[in-house]
Amino acid sequence: HQSLLATRVRTKDIMTIAPATGSIMRNAFSIENWGGATFDVALRFLRECPWERLEEMREAVPHIPFQMLLRGANAVGYTAYPDNVVFKFCDQAVRSGMDVFRVFDSLNYTDNLRLGMDAVGEAGGIIEAAISYTGDVSDPNAKKYNLDYYLTLTEELVKGGTHVLGIKDMAGLFKPKAAK
Repeated sequence: HQSLLATRVRTKDIMTIAPATGSIMRNAFSIENWGGATFDVALRFLRECPWERLEEMREAVPHIPFQMLLRGANAVGYTAYPDNVVFKFCDQAVRSGMDVFRVFDSLNYTDNLRLGMDAVGEAGGIIEAAISYTGDVSDPNAKKYNLDYYLTLTEELVKGGTHVLGIKDMAGLFKPKAAK
């Protein structure tokens, strides 16, 4: 699981493989390497500065966009933060080397999503709004999480300024038939 690996690897270990990663991944859209639990764990368990980690990675891999997970109004934490904190966090992340922000809210609460999207946009980052998928859009009996629900949400995210749309299927529910 990515979180188990990403939350245990020290900066010096990341820097050891950074040149090879930069070479192998040179044609990638992005490298997701920061945000979410990695920020918290760097501070609490590894006793490292997550900002310095990001800056060192950016210096070692300057030619591939970096991507992170941003939990909307929760930023990289586990509770909602004041708006100014989320805006300042995104600004600092861009200045430290972050490019693409996958913004999501596990409940698809658009106010939380919009806060993260607005903060990323103001900071100059690329906004990837991620829809948290629940249910089965191919089920004709679905009442709440049906195709209309996701189309309406998609329209709101597009109007909100997203550059990229993503689907976050945390539970592995998105069936091939539904993806058509």
